[in-house]
Amino acid sequence: MSVSDAGTAVPIVDSHCHLDFPQFEGERDALIARARAAGVTRMVTICTKLREEPQVRAIAEAHEGVFYAAGTHPMSVAEEPMVAVADLVALADHPKFVGIGETGLDYHYTAESAAAQQESLRIHIEAARQTGLPLIIHARDADDDMARILTEEHRAGAYSCVMHCFSSGAGLARAALDLGFYLSMSGIAAFPRSAELREIFAAAPIDRIVVETDAPYLAPPPHRGKRNEPAFVAHTAAKGGEVFGLDYAAFAAQTSKNFDRLFSKAAA
Repeated sequence: MSVSDAGTAVPIVDSHCHLDFPQFEGERDALIARARAAGVTRMVTICTKLREEPQVRAIAEAHEGVFYAAGTHPMSVAEEPMVAVADLVALADHPKFVGIGETGLDYHYTAESAAAQQESLRIHIEAARQTGLPLIIHARDADDDMARILTEEHRAGAYSCVMHCFSSGAGLARAALDLGFYLSMSGIAAFPRSAELREIFAAAPIDRIVVETDAPYLAPPPHRGKRNEPAFVAHTAAKGGEVFGLDYAAFAAQTSKNFDRLFSKAAA
């Protein structure tokens, strides 16, 4: 599936993973090696709490092809200090810092902090605007507010954005695509019961799709229910190819090209 006719792994990118998470403690070198063997030439590891940025940065610095992004995850906004635009902008000086976030809105688990999440989201948007780096959005059970804020802010000043691990409704997908944003396909899109989500992806322009693992979460079949890792992005991409009527190599090449356009600082 991830191997070309010539016997070499087809290059692909994992646009979103969490290599600093404790599930990978003690075996990061091995899992990055497995990713390389599966054709994953680049990956973006995401810091979800700014106080942990030094550890995430160190992982990126230690491994060729590993880049990083940082922000305050919406589910952590209530417990973390409110981020400042200047703090996020300062991180962009690092050559391997390639995105702002993940940020966003999560009303499924943390609806009680909705107001603070919205404030944090707008701060991250301003940092994306100032740095020119893409915004990385987490959205769960907040489609209306998310579409409204992204649209309001885009009118106030353009920025680029990816809807990470997109699993929301068609309305939010259309709002994001209308703003020129990207949708990221995770293992959820490969789940048997995700036919409706696959239809949303199929309706999107192929040049606005990237793929990710969100490792250690959301492993695609045949690893569903187990710990995810960057190598498994190949399984999601195989399903993505089916959705768009492309073979694996063509879909991997297209999504890698899309990644280069969106995450230009990490371009091949």
